[in-house]
Amino acid sequence: MTDSVYKVIELVGTSKDSWEKAAAAAVDRASKSLRDLRVAEVAELDLVIEDGKIRAYRARMKVSFKFEG
Repeated sequence: MTDSVYKVIELVGTSKDSWEKAAAAAVDRASKSLRDLRVAEVAELDLVIEDGKIRAYRARMKVSFKFEG
């Protein structure tokens, strides 16, 4: 195995349905502009509440991808 370097960025995904869908939305969107995504770590989960009701689920994630720069 050759030595590699990975960059880590923070993303926040949102969904009206669940935290799982929020995380999936972040990975899906990131995969459209970043190549070779490797690992995603969910760092924080939270909710957007309006008028006493849950309006959105949010997943804050750290995502790594192979650095080619």
